[in-house]
Amino acid sequence: MKVLVAVKRVVDFNVKIRVRSDGSGVDTSGVKMSMNPYDEIALEEAVRLVEAGIASEIIAVSIGPQGCKDTLRTALAIGASRAIHIVMDEMANPLEPLSVAKVLKAISERERPELILLGKQAIDDDANQTAQMVAALLGWGQGTFASNLEIKDGTATVVREVDGGLETLKLKLPCVISTDLRLNEPRYASLPNIMKAKRKPFETIALEDLGIDTRPRLTVLSTDEPDIRPVGKIVNSVQDLVHKLKTEAKVI
Repeated sequence: MKVLVAVKRVVDFNVKIRVRSDGSGVDTSGVKMSMNPYDEIALEEAVRLVEAGIASEIIAVSIGPQGCKDTLRTALAIGASRAIHIVMDEMANPLEPLSVAKVLKAISERERPELILLGKQAIDDDANQTAQMVAALLGWGQGTFASNLEIKDGTATVVREVDGGLETLKLKLPCVISTDLRLNEPRYASLPNIMKAKRKPFETIALEDLGIDTRPRLTVLSTDEPDIRPVGKIVNSVQDLVHKLKTEAKVI
């Protein structure tokens, strides 16, 4: 079974985000970048499927500027079989979820995977749309927010997290699955695997060569930093707390 995993290059989750002075977006100059944490979970699940003898090949795909090569090299070091880099102009704005879904559809039609694994969302835009759109474009079943996955006899059993608790779905392969935090704990790339990753197949495709309309449908008017949270206050008694909740916070 062939598994396609999409990995996105984002600002590292440990970095404090800075907004550009003109409010046009997030300042990424000189900022540490890394693989989206949810995509790490998707990749880890694919590697586990290979280790269990269920999957035979993992194709890691990333869309973006030249810096995405580092993200794909990391994916290869963790366990991906080969990588495909869809190259964009360094100065171009990031693709919207629908455009990303169209690109993944095109790659899927070429590679014919039986399973597509994606993180449920990226930590930079928190859109949580790409997996659903890929499934819709391909006409495949989808299991989002997966906290458990079992592949057997041509079907995928997905336990997904919903507002009311857990829901179990049984999907026919091929299908699209997005991963949640509790699915697994991603591994670190070992030094020997990092060295081996340099010899694994790495394909580069220009975005324009796919012939896909990726023109933006949304316009970002401005980007603002959140308000600074006021410091907490220490109260000396329950009566003092109640008084402040009534007069200052006005929540009771």
